[in-house]
Amino acid sequence: MRLWNAMKSKPILWFSMILLLKGALAWFVIFDDGPSWMTVLTEIPFILIVFCLIEWFASKRKLLYYMIANLSITLLYFAVLMYYKYYGVIVTYHALEQADKVTKVGESTYSLLDPYYLLIFIDIVIFAFYMFRPKYIARFTNIGMRKVNRTALLATFIVSAALCIFNIWPNHASMNENKKAEGMGILNYEVYTIFADSTVHEEVIDMKEINQPSIDALKGGEQPANPALWAAAKGKNLIVVQMESFQNFLIGLTIDGQEITPNINKLAAGDFYFNNFYTNVGQGTTSDAEFVVNTSLYVPHHEAATSSDYMDKALPSLPRLMSANGYNTATFHTNSVEFWNRSMLYKAIGFDKYYDQAFYGDDDHIAFGASDEVLYAKTVPELAKMDAEDKPFYAMVISMSAHHPYKIPEAKDKIKLPEEYDGTLVGNYILAQNYADYAMGQFLEELKSSGLWDDSVIVFYGDHQGLPLYSLDNKEKGLMQGIFGREYGYTDMFNIPFIVHAPGVTYPKTFEQTGGQIDVLPTVANLLGVSAKDQIHFGEDLLNRTSNLLPMRHFLPTGSFVNDTSVFLPGVGFEDGTNYNVKDNSISADGSTEAQYNAALRLLNMSDSYVEQLPGLPLDGGPVSGAESK
Repeated sequence: MRLWNAMKSKPILWFSMILLLKGALAWFVIFDDGPSWMTVLTEIPFILIVFCLIEWFASKRKLLYYMIANLSITLLYFAVLMYYKYYGVIVTYHALEQADKVTKVGESTYSLLDPYYLLIFIDIVIFAFYMFRPKYIARFTNIGMRKVNRTALLATFIVSAALCIFNIWPNHASMNENKKAEGMGILNYEVYTIFADSTVHEEVIDMKEINQPSIDALKGGEQPANPALWAAAKGKNLIVVQMESFQNFLIGLTIDGQEITPNINKLAAGDFYFNNFYTNVGQGTTSDAEFVVNTSLYVPHHEAATSSDYMDKALPSLPRLMSANGYNTATFHTNSVEFWNRSMLYKAIGFDKYYDQAFYGDDDHIAFGASDEVLYAKTVPELAKMDAEDKPFYAMVISMSAHHPYKIPEAKDKIKLPEEYDGTLVGNYILAQNYADYAMGQFLEELKSSGLWDDSVIVFYGDHQGLPLYSLDNKEKGLMQGIFGREYGYTDMFNIPFIVHAPGVTYPKTFEQTGGQIDVLPTVANLLGVSAKDQIHFGEDLLNRTSNLLPMRHFLPTGSFVNDTSVFLPGVGFEDGTNYNVKDNSISADGSTEAQYNAALRLLNMSDSYVEQLPGLPLDGGPVSGAESK
């Protein structure tokens, strides 16, 4: 009772202990070494600063202010947990500004939730239960109203502030956001990012320094004067198929003698197949893939492209390039055009027409719209109409049924997996991709029967990773180890396929060189004989270059990149970074150079600077809805 009375009179103590436990939970999930004395030394000082301010200024309803502070910090820790679970990095206020998207992908978000995360709210539930019962209200109102010694309070505040500065300053130069947050403390890191963004500004590179030769030199070479396969498919239509969450390990995968993706396997075996190809997306995932492929620019630093100032720019793009060469352009997606601000994306990159949920309806609903079967069945007739016109066309087709968390209706299951896959994210993912492949098979048959297959360059690629390392539990990691014969890692997670079909041009061939989504634009432009030399692009023609450098943004720490042999993750800087071999994810002492590290950072800065200095969009105009043609 004496202890309870002491604690009751000093809420600063027991609320500090409560929040320290919540901080320890976050450290347990996020950092390799879990909670330690560093958790106390980095998290508690910030908490004490907040509580000292409450003690100093609150003359009434002090407990209420403690409750508000407790709830606010709890929600922040919870957001850190959930964001890390999918993205693998520490959330900042930039990402929190997109919290409205969570309500629109609720099932996907909730599937990331480990039940024990909810323990972070247990004290709030208990407090709420008692706080709103009349017989306890008066009792709680008086808690903590005893005056705290002002000298002790001031001393606590000063020492805590000094510790926060001591934690922040030595770690502020670290490139790796997770290392930075571990050194600073999660709460200090969140505050630091706000002040750093308002006071530290990245150099804006002058437009005169942003040119194609300088970009090519940073990437490791230059395009040949007479490129191979130039204009080999000139005048053909261009169809780009973006496959939802499709990772490269699915190609050729069999389980219990069952091919998981038989139709895409045939594509990979019969045409140009790039098996060392990587996603370049950011927080916007699918919409970011659309952005990167169509612009050959890198996504912004802190946010999805479609949520950034980039959408206020007239972006040089594949649709604009094709339009300038006499093509009609359109994009097809069964979700609403307003989701991830695609209405502005399509205006920024210059599509003539878009087809979205208003066109496809909501029949046979999977994930966020009509199924892939509906997508393809309704898209092919529109492509045939475009093909009948006197101009070739560029069409982008975006699948969606195999979207996280991969809940395909049982009636659509085409295979039966072994029992150990039941109820796992890995099992659901494989079933979803098997269904997506089934729908793709129907699409391919319709393209062939309509004559489009023989009159079009068609490219296929995955939009982003489907099985983030951070989302898998131990059982699921074991399943992935069974598939790979080794530990599943970064090189596997970001590896997606890229397949190119060009009638009369492509043949069965596997390309081993490194590539990424940023390389799609110059590669297809070369095949179609559409010159991109006067349009800044950060990708390279994969049919004519064998060396590459791919800076990574989001999902990995700043300064990460992929080169010809490794996926590199920095530590505090380059020197303590780690190389993961692209062949088997093994860690090696070499595989990257500091020059490549600096070049990757320079490329990202050049892309940001280039877009920042582009002219704005006109106020009117933009693509029209294909729903009008129903």
